Formats: sequence, C-alpha cells, structure tokens
Amino acid sequence: MLTAAAYEADPQGPGVDAGLVLRAAAAAGLDTRALDDAGRAGLTRSADGRLRLPDPRARYTAEPPARRRAAHRCLSDAATGERQRVAGLLHRALATPCPDERLGTELAAAARQPGPPTGERATAAALAAGLTADPAVRAERLVTAAELFRRAGRFARARELLDGVGELAPPSAVRGYAALVHGLLALRDGPVADARESLLLAAALCAPGPALDARLAAAEAAWALGDAQGYREVVGVRGAPPGPGAVLDYRLGMSASLGERFRAGRAALTRVVERAASRAEDEPAALLRAGAAALVAGNIEAACRIGAGALAAARARDAGTDVPRALELLAYGELRAGRHARARAHAEEGLRTARATGQRNLVAGQHAVLALVASLDSDAGTVAHHADAAQHIAARHGLVQTETLAQWALARADLARGRAAEAVARLGPLVAPGPRRGHFAVRMLAVPCFVEAAALAGEPGGARAAVAEFTVWAERGYDPQAPAQLARCRALFDPSDELFGAALDRHDRAGGDFERARTAALYGKWLRRTRRPARARALLRDALIAFERCGAAVWAAQTAAELRATGEAPAGTQPAGELGELTPQQLRIARWVAEGDTNREVARRLSVSPRTVDHHLRNVFARLGVRSRVELARLVHRAERPAATL
Repeated sequence: MLTAAAYEADPQGPGVDAGLVLRAAAAAGLDTRALDDAGRAGLTRSADGRLRLPDPRARYTAEPPARRRAAHRCLSDAATGERQRVAGLLHRALATPCPDERLGTELAAAARQPGPPTGERATAAALAAGLTADPAVRAERLVTAAELFRRAGRFARARELLDGVGELAPPSAVRGYAALVHGLLALRDGPVADARESLLLAAALCAPGPALDARLAAAEAAWALGDAQGYREVVGVRGAPPGPGAVLDYRLGMSASLGERFRAGRAALTRVVERAASRAEDEPAALLRAGAAALVAGNIEAACRIGAGALAAARARDAGTDVPRALELLAYGELRAGRHARARAHAEEGLRTARATGQRNLVAGQHAVLALVASLDSDAGTVAHHADAAQHIAARHGLVQTETLAQWALARADLARGRAAEAVARLGPLVAPGPRRGHFAVRMLAVPCFVEAAALAGEPGGARAAVAEFTVWAERGYDPQAPAQLARCRALFDPSDELFGAALDRHDRAGGDFERARTAALYGKWLRRTRRPARARALLRDALIAFERCGAAVWAAQTAAELRATGEAPAGTQPAGELGELTPQQLRIARWVAEGDTNREVARRLSVSPRTVDHHLRNVFARLGVRSRVELARLVHRAERPAATL
C-alpha cells in the first residue's frame, strides 16, 4: 500500500524512491516479510534505487480513503531533507481531506522553484490548485501545473488541466498564460495553425517576457505551415518589443533573409551564430534559434556544431522536450552536409525521444529526414514507409515543410531508380512558385533534383524557370552546394565538356561526395551516349566509388549498371547464372523490365527507340527461355537475390 500511495506523487513517473518507502514502512512497524510479500505481488527494486509496482493506481483506489490518508501521512513524515521537501508536501496534501490555503501556498511555491521540470513538481502545482477556494488563484496554479507537465513531456495531462481553466473565468494575464501553454502543446503535437492563433493571443495578453516567447513560437508555427509572409510579419520587430540583442538580431535576420534585404539579414544572422559559437549562449532555446539561423545563412557546419551544443545543453538541464528538437536540428544539418550516416543516427534517436515525450510533429519531421536518408541507401519500401509516416501526421497537422521533405525523398528514390518521369511529377509542384506549393525553405533545395529528372525524362522545358529562380538563390549563398549544382543544371540543359567540367571544379571547392558523384555520373552517362566510352568509364568509376564511400547504395547500383553499359563490369557485380549469357545492353533491359518499366520507359533511359528495345527484349526472352515479362522478372529476382542490397 505504501508503494502504491507513493506513486500518487508522480503517477506516470519511473517509480518511487525506495528509501522513502522503506523509512515509512519502518515507522509503520512493518518488517522485511512485508516486503517479501510485496515482491511476490510484483514489486521490484531497480539499480537506481526506485521501487516499481504494476498498476499502482488500481491498488491505491482499492483501499478505503482512511487507509490511503494514513499511508500518505507515513510517507510525509518519512520525507526528510531539502531534496524530499516537495514529496513531503505532496503527501501532506494527499493526506488532507479538505482545502488548506496555507499548505496550497507552500506547494505552489515549491512547484515554482528553479530546476528541471519533474512529475513531482507538476503534481505539486496541480494539488495546490485544489487546496485554494479562490478561482483566480486556482486557475493560475492549474496553468502552472500544465506548463510543468508539458515541459516534462506529459502532454495529455497538461491538456486535461488546461480544460478546467476556462470555467474559472481567470483574469486576462492567466488567460494569456493558458493560451501560451495551449499553443506550445499544439506546436509540438497538434495542428500548427491552431498553435499559431493561440500563441498570437498569448502575445497580446501576456507580460513582455512571455509575450516575446509566444511571438517567437508563433513564428515557428508559421514556418511549419509554409506561410512565408505570415512568418515575416510575426518574427519581425515592427509593433512588438524587440527583446535582447541576440533575439533582436535573430528576428531582424530571419525576416530580412526571407525578403529582399538578404545581405542585412545575413549580417544579423551571422552575429547570432557567432554569439552561439563563442558559448555566450547556453540556453537550449537560444541555441536552437542560433542553429536555425546558421541553416538559413548557409553556414551548415556551424549549424551542426550549434545543434550538438543545443543537445548537450538540453540533456544537462534535463529539458526532455528540447532533446528531440536538438536532434532534429542535428539530423537535418548533417543531411545538408552530406553526412548521411550521422543524419540517420540523430534522426533515429530523435524519433525515439519525440515519441517518448508525445511530440508527434517532431516524430513526423524525423521520419521525413529518415526518408531522405533512405532514398540513398535503402529499398523503395523503406523510403515509402518513412515518407508515409511523416505525411500521415503532416497532413493532419498542417506541417507543410515536413510534407515537402517527404515528397522530395520519394522523388529522389524515383530518380535513383531511373524513374525520371515519376520524379518530375512529384517535384514539379514542389518547386513551382506561388501558394499551395512546396515549403519556401525547401523549394530551392529540391530544384537540382527536378532539373535532373526533367532532363532525363526529356522534358527540360518546364525546369528552365526553376533554374532562373535557383540562380538568384545560389548567388545569395544560402547553400554551399548550390553553385556546383547550378553548374550541373546548366550542363544538363546544354551538355558540353566545358559545363560539366566547370560543375566538377565547383564541387571540388565545395566538398561533399554525394553531390559530386551525381554530377560525375551524369557526365559519364552523357559521354557514353555520345560514344566516348573510355572517358565515360573513368568518370563512372569515380562516381561509383564516391557513392559507395558515402553509403549511397541505390545510386551506386545505378552507376554500376551504367558502367556495365560501357563494356566494363565493376568488381563483384558480374551477373549470376543464366543472366551471365546476356550482353551488357540486354542485361540492363532485362533488369529494368523486371522492375516494371515499359518498353517506352526503357527506351527513354537508353536514349533509343521503343522498337530497338523490343528487338533486344525478344532476344532476351529467347536466350533465357522465358515467354513473358512476369517470368523474366521472377528469373532476374531469383538470380540477383544475393545482390538485392545494391
């Protein structure tokens, strides 16, 4: 019974303090045989000194009220020292059958003490609300408890407490505080349009400090929604208190960078980044803003360093809800830097922590990053799994940035498998300007993929307008890879040795295996089709090694197939069994048909006529002794099963 009662201080916590329960048991005259009996009933003791009991709430409510209050009195008496002051007050309150204003004041003061949010402190604030007869005071304490539960990652409990605030008719300051907590909850686990409205209401009702926090969070909601104009209006300083220097620079920099004053915006964002890099900032929220500033300014390496600092600060402060946010920043930064294995590691941890803290909007974001990573090295099913998981949440909660990233991942998976027309269909709406399109911060990042897909699909016309906009964006320095990607786009429109060579030179200055390998592979493909196989082989070998080095297995497989078409078989890629009887061209056609391509799609890949493909395919059928495309697919999949990870 004592253990079940101890759980009431933090019902969803990781267990109860074994020392507290044992002292209370000793004071009650219980002996070790009672603990043995409890052990047989499922009570366990962990290495960190906590007792755990299955379904403690059911055991607690099964006891009569008088026995429960007696247990809480024992626990309150046993809670000694400053470390257990909150627990002692909690159990005193749970032993009190009627309102006690003085005890409520003590509990409320204990809940407001500085330190990491805990279930005990949040429960203390909630109990303090029940110990006062003043509706305004009760409302304020309920909101305080809701905020503590939110910061502890207990979103459902926070919402339950907020539901009871409105009927108390609180003053405007408390209504503003409640709107702030409502908005922060929805920002991480709900429709972000609702979050923005709650946060803007909070900004109008709260005191200057919380009002600034609400305004910054409302800007974050507008960003997630893909509302560039709304973001600039909210994050800007016109008509709102500017805040301290770092916050002022952040607001000026972000609003200017998304408008036409990009040079002034970059200067302001650079000051934010430098302040964080000099360790002048140590608050997780400030570091997360600085990391976002670095990404917008195109300083990807600084974004990764600051993200690591934000993660360390969140862990040191036990700020559980900030940990998945820091991991999301890190995962995205590493993805932009081309370090895909690191991006996956951070995104997988971020996914676990976001789920544990109930932050579904961050869950969606991590799935989108994992989909992008999977588009390099995993099968199409894995990409679709992560993209679908991201879009399922994003569609319900209005997460336009997450939806855009997920669609980009699916398009990149199409492109890696030679399905250029499908990639064009996905990317076309994302990169086009105007409302109801891709996210304003992601559109330009996806343009090089769109141009590549359009060129390979034989539909370059629609991509030229996107390249014109991409040219302006690249010149502003928002992405270190953009100049090389722009040169590649121009080479795809008007292929020449000079343009492809210029693109490779720019890649050498920018660094990054994956993007350089993509350019080398496209250059090699063009050289093969212009009947220069020797030069094509050299470039395709370089691209293949680079793709393998950065873990882009799917792209490596496509490049290996292209290399085989030049007459060279990469090491370890000789076809197995009956497939070894086919010519390189026949083998490529057989593989693509086995993947489901039509003759017209294969012809487009090979830059030949559908009639030529039909001729080769009849020879493939005759040589392999198959009579249908289904039989061919079965034979190819059976023969190449050991190499399916390519």
